[in-house]
Amino acid sequence: MRRLFFAFALLALASVPAIASGETMRTTPLHAAAAADDVDAIGRLLSQGAAIDARDGTGATPLLVATHENKIAAAKALIAAGANVNAKDNIEDSPYLYAGARGHLEILKLALAHGADLKSVNRYGGTALIPASERGHVETVHTLIEAGVDVDHVNKLGWTALLEAIILGDGGERHRQIVELLIKAGADVDLADGDGVTPLRHARDRGFKEIEKLLAAAGAS
Repeated sequence: MRRLFFAFALLALASVPAIASGETMRTTPLHAAAAADDVDAIGRLLSQGAAIDARDGTGATPLLVATHENKIAAAKALIAAGANVNAKDNIEDSPYLYAGARGHLEILKLALAHGADLKSVNRYGGTALIPASERGHVETVHTLIEAGVDVDHVNKLGWTALLEAIILGDGGERHRQIVELLIKAGADVDLADGDGVTPLRHARDRGFKEIEKLLAAAGAS
């Protein structure tokens, strides 16, 4: 339980936004055009020689800025022009990883079609599949599984996508569907967390009866 408490504390700490400064507020016109979903401005700026993967003060590229706001048209224009879907900012988010974590499905699909690194990990050492599973993004999870993401990857907290869907999920229909998708994709139902607690035990402890049934039917112990 101590490890689990530490994991929750780490998640809470990392979720606190950084204090803005002159450095972190620095942007280029291309960043502004991406945030505004202004495809015409994006095209004009690129034709004038704007650096497509320029970094703002947080390390974000224009494509990552567009992804933050789920600006699909801007993302499409930038990716078509060659923007790097794997370029990470100062906290190790990339357009691909962020789109997966936030369930921005259209941008995720664009990233997958343009060289997304399926082994790329976020600051927790997790693939895009893990936060997508935690947050209940069913279609995103399905898309990532179909793309070939490792369903048994373990992050720095000692959790797989299956464990995180149970530990941080709400046990509702979306998370039940995600657990079912992960099981069908071959997830190891007995792969325990760092304290040796299995997905089945976590489901029982949280009273997630439907998820418990799925795990038991898959042979979990």
